[in-house]
Amino acid sequence: MLGFLLSLVLSGPVMAHHSFAAFDGTKRLRLTGTVKTFQFTNPHSWIQLVVTTNDGRSEQWSIELLSPNVLLRSGWHRSSVKPGDRVTVLINPMRDGSKGGNLVAVTLANGQTLLGGAT
Repeated sequence: MLGFLLSLVLSGPVMAHHSFAAFDGTKRLRLTGTVKTFQFTNPHSWIQLVVTTNDGRSEQWSIELLSPNVLLRSGWHRSSVKPGDRVTVLINPMRDGSKGGNLVAVTLANGQTLLGGAT
């Protein structure tokens, strides 16, 4: 019985984490836009970024970040990015071509660059 309980406790974190296979780690894409929302939440944080295309259309991109715990250790704060901020993100885009990606780094309007937290 003890072994069963121990295996349940140890397997929880493994089951809770997902693969990053949806992102193309061989490609990087730079986008500049306006932050619509920043969710500093577990298990992953998110930036919803509104980007204006060359022909004037608006596109919304969903940028995934690591957990707040990891981001805090990388210099982030809950208020690092706010709705209305103009930022430039460097992402590993989605493999399927949808408008999203995994954050590599973000450059804020003041020139400060924050890494995505990945090691």
